[in-house]
Amino acid sequence: MHKKQSLTLWLLLTTLTVSFSQARKIEFTEYDLPNGMHVILHKDNTTPIVAVSVLYHVGSKNEDPNRTGFAHFFEHLLFEGSENIKRGEFDKYLANAGATNNANTSNDRTFYYEVLPSNQLELGLWMESERLMHAKIEQIGVETQREVVKEEKRQRIDNQPYGSILTEVLKRAYTVHPYQWAPIGSLDHLNAASLDEFIAFYKTFYVPENATLSIAGDIDLEQTKAMVAKYFKDIPKGGKTIPRPTAVEPAQKAEVRDVVFDNIQLPAVVQAYHIPAQGTPDSYALDMLSTLLSGGQSSRMYKSLVDEQKKAFTVQAFPFSLEDPGLYLTFGLVNMGVNPDDLEKAMDAEIDKVKNELITEKEFQKIRNLVESNFVQQNASAVGIAEQLANYHVYYKDANLINTEIDRYMKVTREDLQRVAKKYLTKENRVVLQYMPKSAQSKPENTQIKKDN
Repeated sequence: MHKKQSLTLWLLLTTLTVSFSQARKIEFTEYDLPNGMHVILHKDNTTPIVAVSVLYHVGSKNEDPNRTGFAHFFEHLLFEGSENIKRGEFDKYLANAGATNNANTSNDRTFYYEVLPSNQLELGLWMESERLMHAKIEQIGVETQREVVKEEKRQRIDNQPYGSILTEVLKRAYTVHPYQWAPIGSLDHLNAASLDEFIAFYKTFYVPENATLSIAGDIDLEQTKAMVAKYFKDIPKGGKTIPRPTAVEPAQKAEVRDVVFDNIQLPAVVQAYHIPAQGTPDSYALDMLSTLLSGGQSSRMYKSLVDEQKKAFTVQAFPFSLEDPGLYLTFGLVNMGVNPDDLEKAMDAEIDKVKNELITEKEFQKIRNLVESNFVQQNASAVGIAEQLANYHVYYKDANLINTEIDRYMKVTREDLQRVAKKYLTKENRVVLQYMPKSAQSKPENTQIKKDN
């Protein structure tokens, strides 16, 4: 992930959080350019800040199984420069203008953005048009970014305690769908790839018809439309069919279990259940279920497993929601002196409680209040609004869900929470991993960590 942090960004986002935090309707304008690029504009003149973002509908699931990691690699590569921006100068332009930028890649998309003083809007548009039309895919940039990605993998996955959880879960949970690899992909695949393969990926996915330009903040709508046209309307279409995966993951019929030895101090228990795609009715119930189980220190799992039984140092339950069917993850970090099997049983007991007992109206209302609060918070900054508008358009073809998706949550009933727990959170529908310290590898019978004397 491309990271740029600065005091300036912190101040801007803090200011914007105050300005945007009030629950209100998000007004926006959207339209298509002749080349297929979708444009979304949100005007808020409260603060002299503007966020310029482009979402490309390409993630790790669009990759060749023999060339994984390309989507994430391009997130880095496309900061290398363009025909009109020299290598190493992309960030300098923004820093000199008092702006910041960042990017991220998921299984489904790649997202780039700049947060700028509003009088620098044109700079952001120019730079994103350069990324789309004139990026330089050269050997020197490829070699440089290969090293950057290797270092990121070492820091975030190889040397980060529990950093490999997503990789280890996905490769066991999926057998045919391309979600079976994480966005970081394979360094061997990146090393083996030719320059022509990188260029082909760029020409296939970095095209106007696969891009959503979303701008939010202190703008004049007509002036912004004119600038958008100036920098983007003449970029030609790619013209190719964008490859989309068609594989459907078969239903899992039996529990998959494994032990992973990692450079960790405390064991962990990870459970991953198959769930429907984001935006489906049951996905909202599952999301609310995660609030019930681990939404804060007063949640069921935290109260029971951390505070009362003291079997876990921390616990979490959350949906890993994706464009295609995803996973519901529960994670527990085993407390000192506790056997991982005991924590797993205690986690299962909390799931069983939801299945067997309808939650109270009081507890349900608390969940609804938290969900409403979280919904408002996701639109607490200009870049947050820009991102949500783009997401809703790309995944649901309805950007106005930024205002109305909360209604889908509010339709969920107590009975729905019980029903989805019974339907999806079953042993035959899950992968279970026990993460153990490498020191326990030579002594498999020893599955607990002794308390210090």
